Amino acid sequence: MTLGQCPWLLDWYPAGKQLEIPLTEFEAQTVSFTYGDLFPTMRCQDGKPYRNQVYTLIEIRHVIDQFGLPQEWNADGSNGPERYIEVQIWDDGPLKNK
Repeated sequence: MTLGQCPWLLDWYPAGKQLEIPLTEFEAQTVSFTYGDLFPTMRCQDGKPYRNQVYTLIEIRHVIDQFGLPQEWNADGSNGPERYIEVQIWDDGPLKNK
């Protein structure tokens, strides 16, 4: 899942679809975020301050305030591996009816 739209991901699949679920449907402690895809975020050693971190909802809002949404400033991937904010969902309850 990503926080916000990421048109680039829809291009991965011939018939890519978008599913929107408001964050308000999740308990705050059941979601976490990485600024960029989880694997490059944890492996890339370029000194960017948002690397090697998993964020809570409150924390990711501060990161977005500081750096913006990657899908806006790096839509084509030319500025590094971060192209979206990944959302890790730890409770499938809100997903069951979607």
